[in-house]
Amino acid sequence: MKKTLLAAAVMAASSVAFAASNVTLYGVVDASVVVGKVKHQDTTVQLKSGFRNGSRWGIKGVEDLGNGYAVGFILEQGYNVDDGTTANGWSKDNSGAFNRESKLYVQGNFGQIGFGRLGSLAGGAQSNNLLTGWALGTSYDGGSWTALAKGNGRLNNAIAYVSPDFAGFKFSAMYSNGTKKDDAKWSDNVHYYGIGGQYTLGGFKNSLIFEAVDNKGQTNSNTAYLINLGLGYNFGAITPMFAYQYNWQKDGVKDNVFGLSALAPLGGGTAKIGARYLFGKNEGTLAANQSDRRRAWTINGAYEYPLSKRTTTYAYAGYNHGSKGLKADITANQTIKLNGYQVGVGMTHNF
Repeated sequence: MKKTLLAAAVMAASSVAFAASNVTLYGVVDASVVVGKVKHQDTTVQLKSGFRNGSRWGIKGVEDLGNGYAVGFILEQGYNVDDGTTANGWSKDNSGAFNRESKLYVQGNFGQIGFGRLGSLAGGAQSNNLLTGWALGTSYDGGSWTALAKGNGRLNNAIAYVSPDFAGFKFSAMYSNGTKKDDAKWSDNVHYYGIGGQYTLGGFKNSLIFEAVDNKGQTNSNTAYLINLGLGYNFGAITPMFAYQYNWQKDGVKDNVFGLSALAPLGGGTAKIGARYLFGKNEGTLAANQSDRRRAWTINGAYEYPLSKRTTTYAYAGYNHGSKGLKADITANQTIKLNGYQVGVGMTHNF
């Protein structure tokens, strides 16, 4: 009896402590069945995790310091529903706890400064993301913006600043002192630099982002650059969007990627559709008979229906086609199933 009362007292005390410090446990469980076919390869049928939204669990919290200041944290772990393994890791075995985001931040009237493993400004994920202009975002494998266009993903050893909101406009800057786990000295690390702004007011959601990675010690050690522009306006009945990326590297790839897309409420859910076109040139070393010209186009669509406030079911279909130097299934450091299709159905549950 005494042990029961003591346990209850400890649990009650713990609940009070967590409530006072505003700590939240949250997560996403996403599972789907996806059928895919790439030219000259067998048709595949897969149970996939994170096809629409990356499966994850996390802990976040914030402490009010008074006078408008606060300290907070985000610790988020990715995992695969289909086999229970970790996801989004940076090591060879894809391991690492809180591999999606591990962030400690301070915020106040000056804005926010955060430190840790962070998503890049145009990576399409995590709390510092600014990317806009593509209705399917970074969901649905080949339908993801960063599957055809280039993306810098998540960054270790990063620091980021986000300005206060100025009439709908926010400015962000980010630096990473080594994008990979590396025992080399600072000057030999691969460094990331990013600046960008997002304008969100009324129906507008626009962004402009510039990123650079210096690639020290890599096969092509020239700095790689990215510019992303995203435009969109919510008219109520439909939200049309436009996205553009220019990425370039001396003695490497130079690509232009355009995207037109839209989302609209339909039958109690949301319909999303988009088309993209890539043209560019590879000025690096080429294989025998490989064209230096790069061409690709995609068409992608999805329908998402909420079964409840926390559970959404969805269907997706997409076709991606590459030609010239993109007959293979790889673009600028990104993998995409070119010359093939994907169809899938699944469910996302948020807790």
